[in-house]
Order: sequence, then structure tokens, then C-alpha cells
Amino acid sequence: MGRLLRALIRLAPFAVSAARLADRWLRDRAAGALPDPIRTFVVVEAPIERVWAILSDIERQPEWMHDLKSVRLTTPQPVGVGTRGVGRVQVFGISVEDPVEITAFEAPTHFAIRHEGLVTGGGAIRLEPAADGTTTIVTWDETLIPPVLPRLGRRVLAAVFEPIFQRDLERLARIVEAG
Repeated sequence: MGRLLRALIRLAPFAVSAARLADRWLRDRAAGALPDPIRTFVVVEAPIERVWAILSDIERQPEWMHDLKSVRLTTPQPVGVGTRGVGRVQVFGISVEDPVEITAFEAPTHFAIRHEGLVTGGGAIRLEPAADGTTTIVTWDETLIPPVLPRLGRRVLAAVFEPIFQRDLERLARIVEAG
């Protein structure tokens, strides 16, 4: 075990340099363009108003967002654009506070936030009624930007969070559909 640890320590500067080069390459390749968001969606077997009622209930969001363990509003009700809160997010046993501000709150079609903590970025959830009015299409775009190696880190976060967000939307659908 000692030899392995010593070898890893010797390799660490090379790994850091490679990560910095990869991040710089991704920056140059993007030429200033914003990174693509993590995009997930689900079709909910319920009318848009019922989906909105669950989605927009901030204090209930930990019920369907697996990584969101709690949320605390820091501004007075009613909830709307400018409302601020702090969520406690836990992924792989690591817990962090995520201060956010609501940037869009347009019932019953659009809810968006800006992340203002260690990881920045933002998220937007859009609801669209299907043609028959009995189902709702929910799309979630989320951009997460870590403070270190933001371009490379964003790709790593996307790989980690895309399946989590997809499962979150599926959990939301089950809750709404259960009535």
C-alpha cells in the first residue's frame, strides 16, 4: 500500500497539469460559448396545473429531488422572482449548501433558479401541456459550473448529475400521478 500511495503522489502533479490543459483546451474550443446544459425530460400523466402545484411547492422539492435533502427559504412569502433560499445538497456522501435565487416563476409553465454557492450556474424547468391536455411534458435544463477547472468539471458534473436529474423527474411524475 505504501508503494502505491507514493506512486500516486508522484503522479499527482502530472494529473493536475493534464486536467488544466484539458480545461484550457475545452475553453479554447468553446470560443466563449456557454456550455450545453444538462437536459432531461419526462411526460407526466396529469394536467399541467397539477404538475405545477407539486413542482412549484419549494418546501416539497426534497420529496422528488433525491440529492436535495432540505430547503429553507430566506426571504418572505409569497414565492416568486427574487425569492431566495438555501438547499442542502448531498451527493456521494458529500453535503454542501446551495444558495439559490428564483429567476423565473411563471405559473404554470416556467420555473428557474440561479445557483450562487460553490457551484454556480442555473436551472430552468418548463412545463408544456400535451395536445390532449391530460399529460404534461416537463423539461429540465441545468448548468452546473464548479469553481475549479470549470469546463472540465462541468463535463464531469454533467456525467454525474444527468442520471440523477432524470430519476428526479421520474420521481416527480410518480408523485403527481399518484394524486
